[in-house]
Amino acid sequence: MSDKPKKAHKGEQGHGDGAAEHRRLSVLKTYKLYVGGKFPRSESGRVYEVTDSKGTWLANAPRASRKDARDAVVAARKAFGSWSGATAYNRGQVLYRVAEMLEGRRSQFVQEVADAEGLSRSKAAEQVDATIDRWVWYAGWTDKIAQVVGGGNPVAGPFFNLSTPEPTGVVAVLAPQESSFLGLVSVVAPVIATGNTAVVIASERSPLPALSLGEVLATSDLPGGVVNVLSGGTAEIAAPLAAHQDVNAIDLAGAGEELAKELEIAAADNLKRVLRPQPVDDWSATPGIDRMTAFLETKTVWHPTGALGASGSSY
Repeated sequence: MSDKPKKAHKGEQGHGDGAAEHRRLSVLKTYKLYVGGKFPRSESGRVYEVTDSKGTWLANAPRASRKDARDAVVAARKAFGSWSGATAYNRGQVLYRVAEMLEGRRSQFVQEVADAEGLSRSKAAEQVDATIDRWVWYAGWTDKIAQVVGGGNPVAGPFFNLSTPEPTGVVAVLAPQESSFLGLVSVVAPVIATGNTAVVIASERSPLPALSLGEVLATSDLPGGVVNVLSGGTAEIAAPLAAHQDVNAIDLAGAGEELAKELEIAAADNLKRVLRPQPVDDWSATPGIDRMTAFLETKTVWHPTGALGASGSSY
């Protein structure tokens, strides 16, 4: 019997690491909802297929139910007290931390945005960079918005009259359908920057960047429940939120004309604040402060100045 090694036949070569790597099955990502700082599957167990602009399968996204929507409202209400009670400076620090975390996962979001919106990698990178910059922009506004929309009011009497902005409460946000990441952040960040908590319905067609954003929020300093992310049928999830008695406001950015009208009627039942859909040609343009002031209430306080000395002069 010969001691010479046998010559490998064609097709038997490549038993090294390279071939093993080639034979390895991919570990596909399981996308989940983000509710109360946790990642539950949909209560109903349903999912739906998400495809790219060419119809290629990307992932299965959870299809949230009415029960998931109600759970998200409970989580948002529970988080509202501590989040609205935090200092504006602290909220700014937290939002900036979110931007830091997004920067660290930039390549992942570039790929997800490119797939979701049919963009080249360079165009998707521009969208992701603009999104990160948008977080930083709103982080800088948290302790400045009160100076812009509040202040002392002149009155005819010996009183101080001071107006200060306060958050509205729990806000349901229908994310834009076409701008899956930049548009999403442009409607979510102003809500939480001013002390509100949010229940967000991701773009129905392109929910993956929003669901991945939930992972970033969970590993940042943002308390659980401040932002809750749901995916699935926009109309199906939005209906119970619009009618929910513990939701204080709703942003209809991602609703079509017919759906927006139905939701506005449902929202009137408990006098919700409603921000109607507004056409946006370019989400990367400077947004202004309108989306922050849309979900702020103004509290006005009267306080007597009192008298100083025997002369009766007041200050």
